[in-house]
Amino acid sequence: MSHQLVIVLDFGGQYNQLIARRVREQGVYCEVKPYTTPLADLKAMDPIGIVFTGGPDSVYLDGSPKVDPAIFTWGVPILGICYGCQLMAHLLGGKVVPAQQDAAREYGKTETGFDTECRLFRGLPQTGITWMSHGDYMERAPQGFALTARSAACPNAAIADESRGFYGVQFHPEVEHTQNGTDMIHNFLFEVCHAAGDWTMEDYKRTAVQALRDKIGDGRVLLALSGGVDSSVAAALLAEAVGEQLTCVFVDHGLLRKNEGDEVEAAFSERAVNFVRVDAQDRFLIRLAGVDEPERKRKIIGEEFIRVFEEEARKVGAVDYLAQGTIYPDVIESGAGDAAVIKSHHNVGGLPDCVEFKEIVEPLRLLFKDEVRRLGRELGLPGHLVDRQPFPGPGLAIRVIGDVTRDKLDILREADAIFREEMASAGEDRRLSQFFAALTNLRSVGVMGDGRTYDYALALRAVTTDDFMTADWARIPYELLDRVSVRLVNEVKGINRVFYDITSKPPATVEFE
Repeated sequence: MSHQLVIVLDFGGQYNQLIARRVREQGVYCEVKPYTTPLADLKAMDPIGIVFTGGPDSVYLDGSPKVDPAIFTWGVPILGICYGCQLMAHLLGGKVVPAQQDAAREYGKTETGFDTECRLFRGLPQTGITWMSHGDYMERAPQGFALTARSAACPNAAIADESRGFYGVQFHPEVEHTQNGTDMIHNFLFEVCHAAGDWTMEDYKRTAVQALRDKIGDGRVLLALSGGVDSSVAAALLAEAVGEQLTCVFVDHGLLRKNEGDEVEAAFSERAVNFVRVDAQDRFLIRLAGVDEPERKRKIIGEEFIRVFEEEARKVGAVDYLAQGTIYPDVIESGAGDAAVIKSHHNVGGLPDCVEFKEIVEPLRLLFKDEVRRLGRELGLPGHLVDRQPFPGPGLAIRVIGDVTRDKLDILREADAIFREEMASAGEDRRLSQFFAALTNLRSVGVMGDGRTYDYALALRAVTTDDFMTADWARIPYELLDRVSVRLVNEVKGINRVFYDITSKPPATVEFE
């Protein structure tokens, strides 16, 4: 069964896959393509609409990303966001210039007024908060375009040529900070593109299973199974696609939470997959000894993972493919296309240049966390696996700030277990998106009983988010934080202070390293 398609043309911004996620939330199938995709190829895909994404460049500079201007004579509706809006204006005869200090340069939450007669804003309040992030200014809109939104500093926060179905917004409707942003995207899809909204996760599963069968054929696959949500769903998807051709390798690298290795083995040893547990704790700690720079940690762990899998592949026999549970937030933060590198994930930017596999298979690469959970339910995975909190592939190595030692890991394991236990007792584990403890590299003087201590400060982190592209720090009750703090300093030897992180993402990331 074929479905309508919306194409997101990627110009290198940080929120680009989030746009695709918002489209798919509306039940409309969406694919992300680079802006360099030839127009003939785009036409062959027969989309009902196109979205131009944001990006870090300035449209008026030589060498900045462009599209074939003939795209505007195609007759397909187009929504331009931030850079995409300015690109549309620039190519259709408008004028985009650098914003002056006292002009329309805007960053962050901005009060904005809307023309609700415009189909993009139909049914919305006439004013609301939008998320702006642009240093260029659309000085003149193209001929035939009306100004449909305005802010105090920017009279052309949105433009529209409704006769041709062209819309541009200077702000980012895809991020949570923009009020009614999802409704704007909904209006573009259903009011302008006339979408049917009939795409489901069941369709994605069916398409993904068939694509894996076509790709892998009669080859054998080795999956890096951590026991987390992503790798567990990848395992279930691959098992449905290729069955006994799949071997799941669980590497116990000594960087897991308390009792986690045994729990993962118990969960998967009873399932109909080939499950192998590898004790590699010593070799990982030897490689990490004395390393305190986060990017080096990630790359070392990524390379060591691959080497362990290569060794296990030789034991299993001829293996053609390495499979990973990589999801899109991993990809985008590691730098995708023209996007900036925020941090290299061990399974993306941390991969070595040379591996002994024909190819790496990443069946979840274009899914966000909530979509991965939905796919897991569609595949029949139990709730305790599907709803499990995210845990980074490098494990506790990036929650031990600075150099990683066995003693520090033991301290953090005990502390993290207490934090999780108290959060679960209070029911906060069901409300929050992610929470954990991190061992800082700060040691300070304290007093316990009548004696002086000189021990570590522990940081607690908890966030709420829908997509992990942005996140807000969680407002945990003081009484709960007090209980956790008292238990930590009394029960965990080596900790004498407890901090609570109240930084959102951005400017921080969810993890510390």
